[in-house]
Amino acid sequence: MRTAYPRTAHLPWSPGVGSDDVRVGGLDGLRGREVVVTEKMDGENTTLYRDGLHARSLDSGHHPSRAWVKALQGRIGGLIPDGVRVCGENMYARHSIAYEGLESWFYGFSVWDGEWCLGWDETVRVLRGLGIPMPGVLWRGVFDERVLRGLKLDPARQEGYVVRTVEGFGREEFGRRLAKWVRPHHVQTDTHWMHAAVVENGRGPGAALWDVRSGGPVDAGAVARAVGVEGDEDAAREVGGRLDAAGRHGDDRLGGVLAALLHRVPRGRLAGSLVAPLGMAQARRVADLVGLQGGLHRPFAEDGRRAGLARMAVAADLGVLHAVAGVLAGDAEAREQVEWSALHAEEAGLLDREPLEALRRGLRAALEGLGADVAERCWAQAREAWVEGRIRTVEEAVAATWRWRSGDFPRLIQLVGPSGSGKSTFVGGLTGVGTRVSLDELREERGRRADQRANADVLRDGLDRLDRALAAGGTVVWDATSLNRQQRALVGALARRRDAFVTHAVLLVDEAELVRRNAVRTHPVPPDVLAGQVRRFAPPYPGDAHRTWYIGAGGDIEDADSIESGGT
Repeated sequence: MRTAYPRTAHLPWSPGVGSDDVRVGGLDGLRGREVVVTEKMDGENTTLYRDGLHARSLDSGHHPSRAWVKALQGRIGGLIPDGVRVCGENMYARHSIAYEGLESWFYGFSVWDGEWCLGWDETVRVLRGLGIPMPGVLWRGVFDERVLRGLKLDPARQEGYVVRTVEGFGREEFGRRLAKWVRPHHVQTDTHWMHAAVVENGRGPGAALWDVRSGGPVDAGAVARAVGVEGDEDAAREVGGRLDAAGRHGDDRLGGVLAALLHRVPRGRLAGSLVAPLGMAQARRVADLVGLQGGLHRPFAEDGRRAGLARMAVAADLGVLHAVAGVLAGDAEAREQVEWSALHAEEAGLLDREPLEALRRGLRAALEGLGADVAERCWAQAREAWVEGRIRTVEEAVAATWRWRSGDFPRLIQLVGPSGSGKSTFVGGLTGVGTRVSLDELREERGRRADQRANADVLRDGLDRLDRALAAGGTVVWDATSLNRQQRALVGALARRRDAFVTHAVLLVDEAELVRRNAVRTHPVPPDVLAGQVRRFAPPYPGDAHRTWYIGAGGDIEDADSIESGGT
């Protein structure tokens, strides 16, 4: 059934109210609730269904500006369930605002299941899975009229903003849970855009990435330019085709294409370089695909094959990983190993997109009300038992994790990242830390912070201090570069001996930013030392610790491998 999108009322302070517009009757539907404020785009309201689309009018006919969005619906329509509709803005034609750097010619802003508008976070998840971007988020928090009135927009480039509740709502509540602010004198042209020659809005480099997400042809050169790294364009195109056959869409398809494109770039360097164009979550997933795919080219021991694949499934989508590995296999033997691995993974039920999600969701519900660290520890132990094949169900996971419910265990936060990535600054913002063991400070106690000659003695001293601190309980921070698995292993072994709950705090910062920061540090490292650190940097994978935080250049946790959000 076709459904027209409801009319959006103006906020009381919106200056762009026209003669046929309405103002919201009151703000009671917003007050006291968490809301999200997004940019209002100057396009044509359009609704996509599984089997078609229409503009605001249900009987809207053909117009040249609708050809592109019709092609988009043709690519993604089969992914939209019956009874669900995707509402957004067709941005192909220029209306009153000339856009030059759009990520797509279609932006989604709501998803409806019958008469129910999905909550914002679920909307984002669904749209990203379809390969549809959302308008930019300008603010999020509990409704605050003062904050909204104070938002500063550029009226030459922005039409206005829309405020809606983060939680979902029924159609009958639409007028109370959503409203807009529109700039004054919004329509600034003499002729309606539909009666004039179509002028395309401009798309930016990032549009190539959204084209891949939405199932479009893989323009590998444009994708490479969008992320600023050249790569293997033939491999990228071939992986795109394989992922289409495997039914992978959205970020999964883009991740596989990028992993094939950039497989020659060292993983540690790649992750930091991709954060800016992709965001932290996608950046580290692409880097993990690059790092793991080579393992599928080598034989597994038969008695460990299922556990090995399950451990990979904690860190990566095995369907995407096998597609990448199959394309990048260098010889017939490697290709055969990938094919055998895929058969075993399918038989074990590991080729699903998120084979652990049901277990994670169920355990999270069972542990509701316990402290965050307790829930994370229980999840990590259950995940390990699942990898080893000892448990399968939520009930088994609950039974297998009883000993950690008291929370009576020490906590260790192990920093991971090259010099200048912001480790000490990040620690400075943490609360509840009892002891911090810094190898740089231990060197300084010996006379020179940059003196590497006594590293063995400094490490022994640091590990002794760490052991004593963990034995005393509380939260301890290990402040060192911990660049690779070998460097992390000594600390990890000690933590296991003390039954500590381990969090890897991984700082992923672009190499150019590391060099810039190092030049202005109070205690810079020699440039060749920093270059060596970047070269050796091999971040941990999801599952290497009980929990992993991924921290960007701004010092904030931007992604996590945790019970709340999985590694893959």
